[in-house]
Amino acid sequence: MAKLTGDLQDLRKKDIQALESMVLEIRENQFKNRMKHKTGQLTESHLLTIDRKKIAQIKTIINEKKSEEVSK
Repeated sequence: MAKLTGDLQDLRKKDIQALESMVLEIRENQFKNRMKHKTGQLTESHLLTIDRKKIAQIKTIINEKKSEEVSK
């Protein structure tokens, strides 16, 4: 789990634009993995869960940053 907190710290250093572009990239990857999974080509089904969790983490950080801007 230590790697996860390091990743979160790196994400918190980025600006909102960079985070939103990361969400788009991960969503594209998620779509490709879902299609591979449905056709039976994806052997590592845990990647679907990992992508979903990454998107949730990034969106949470985006919302935190937006609320900080509003409160300033």
